[in-house]
Amino acid sequence: MYPRIVPVILSGGTGTRLWPMSRKLLPKQFLRLVSDRTLLQDTLLRLAGLAECGAPVLVANTEHRFLAADQLAEIGVVPRAMILEPVGRNTAPAIAAAALAVVREQSEALLLVLPSDHLIRDVAAFHAAIGQARRAAEHGLLVTFGIRPTAPSTGYGYIEAGGTLAGVPGASRIKRFVEKPDLETARRFVAGGGFYWNSGMFLFEAARVLEELAAQRKDMLDAVDKALAASVRDLDFLRLDQAAFSACASESIDYAVMEHTARGAMVPGAFGWSDVGSWSELWQVGDKDARGNVLLGDVAAQDAKDCYVRADSRHVSLLGVEGLLVVETDDAILVAARERAQEVKGVVERLERAGRTEHVSHSRVYRPWGYYESVDAGSRFQVKRLMVKPGAAISLQRHRQRAEHWVVVAGTARVTRDQEVVLLEANQSTYIPIGVKHRLENPGAEPLFIVEVQSGAYLGEDDIERFDDRYNRS
Repeated sequence: MYPRIVPVILSGGTGTRLWPMSRKLLPKQFLRLVSDRTLLQDTLLRLAGLAECGAPVLVANTEHRFLAADQLAEIGVVPRAMILEPVGRNTAPAIAAAALAVVREQSEALLLVLPSDHLIRDVAAFHAAIGQARRAAEHGLLVTFGIRPTAPSTGYGYIEAGGTLAGVPGASRIKRFVEKPDLETARRFVAGGGFYWNSGMFLFEAARVLEELAAQRKDMLDAVDKALAASVRDLDFLRLDQAAFSACASESIDYAVMEHTARGAMVPGAFGWSDVGSWSELWQVGDKDARGNVLLGDVAAQDAKDCYVRADSRHVSLLGVEGLLVVETDDAILVAARERAQEVKGVVERLERAGRTEHVSHSRVYRPWGYYESVDAGSRFQVKRLMVKPGAAISLQRHRQRAEHWVVVAGTARVTRDQEVVLLEANQSTYIPIGVKHRLENPGAEPLFIVEVQSGAYLGEDDIERFDDRYNRS
């Protein structure tokens, strides 16, 4: 018997407005931005103690599957399912896939749909709002959570509340949804009352939202149903069929269902919510010094006011400035006026058009076996530092255009070179010639650290021919 409430965690976002911390291969939900846990982990942990709440269904991008699985394992969360989207198609198809998967096992399930990258400070008030929403959902309503605005923000969509609902205390009808407004309109909304920020969180019966999708967007529901029917198991993941899911329209659940249904309802919430959508919002929710600065990392500020500064890898000093955003990583630095934080997305778009890579990944790139990070590179050579987790291994592979030297820095390495298998300890090394099949494993109980020196005419990551991989990568 399953618990009545099934959390559906949507983890497919990219968080481009939080560049240079958030990247394509490491988006904001996997970052520690507001606590010592990642936003994804905080989203899951705040469900502890919620009545009749079961294991979550996670909907994630294929590229992030191992990252998500590792972060759930770190906090001891065993998901009910991990559904992988081959391409991003916005929230409506993602919710449809989760609803179809759940309703086949549990026809009476209530889906609590939560983005994986939001901040909620008052968990008790959040649980109370879910309790109110549950009563409305059990009346067959599709409930969204409206956030009482604390300022005339132009970064959020708005919901205008309608009349009360008979027999459903605490909930109201939805009069209309409003896209992100200009500042004057936002001021009018806040001053007049009756408008709420659109949180993107929902509670409804799985069967009910599928009925609405069938009525409003049957083409979308049919495409997702085909993708789920043709899905395949891959380790602990459920891969949706790429062809069927790619054919699905890309729409938000608001646009596909909530703006058209007669069953929509809203429950207001005041639980310290933010979608952490920009650096200015992180300044808003951050712990400020006496001059209104949020300073994180090795930062010194003299005669600085109302700034957000985050130093990830080196020292940053500010002198005589006001209202700045400064975000430093080991390969990129953002300096921007705080009021222009929403425009960071345009910086990422320019990097992409220029064919650069700083928006794709950090110098540290995570893999299911651990990570590697670039140390140095030049003509015909590249130096990397590898960390292999205990019990993990890279694939059995070979390269056609590069040779590799491995030096063990710490831990124990089991190295396969064609038919030869050797154990290496700290300060020992080996050489992998071009064309030799090889594998690196960590048989120990501690992380294995390797310095890898690559040399050859081409050093791209696509020069990998895999023969065996325990993570089912092609």
